[in-house]
Amino acid sequence: MADEGLLERARRFDLAALAEIYDHYSPGVYRYAARLLGDSSLAEECTAETFSRFLLALRNGGGPQDQLQAYLYRIAHNWITDYYRRQPVPMQELTEDIGVEHDHPGLVEERIERERVRSALFSLTPDQRQVVVLRFLEGWDHEAIARALGKPVGAVKSLQHRALAALRRMLRVEGEAVLDEP
Repeated sequence: MADEGLLERARRFDLAALAEIYDHYSPGVYRYAARLLGDSSLAEECTAETFSRFLLALRNGGGPQDQLQAYLYRIAHNWITDYYRRQPVPMQELTEDIGVEHDHPGLVEERIERERVRSALFSLTPDQRQVVVLRFLEGWDHEAIARALGKPVGAVKSLQHRALAALRRMLRVEGEAVLDEP
């Protein structure tokens, strides 16, 4: 997809270009949000707000000059970060809420583990978190992540290394590391 020509048309509010951008990028933004939020309704809200902010930036003469995908993911990332800052969910509350599902202990354990991982991800710095999610959940390469963050590839690799080390420490289970060396 040629982002530059599409972006130029989008800046003129060409409806076909805006629809093409939404159709092409919204599924990925939604998946990204759903993985971090763990809730389809919130992921839909995040996706809608991401594109709303994108349109507002275009209307105000801003928005990306290139790297449209990276720009949209950054908006979604910021929305998700703001959401968690406003509404933290303590682990004790989570285990009390899902403890009533005692008929399905495997599902409860899986949900608790997902929330542990999500909580650990949000203990990372925003840049570390974004590197881990884009690299391992979205499958981006180091170069694409570097462009998205506006950092050198070496800095992205360093962020990834520190993030994985921190996650290993946070997710230890009875003395065993959850994450193995890549």
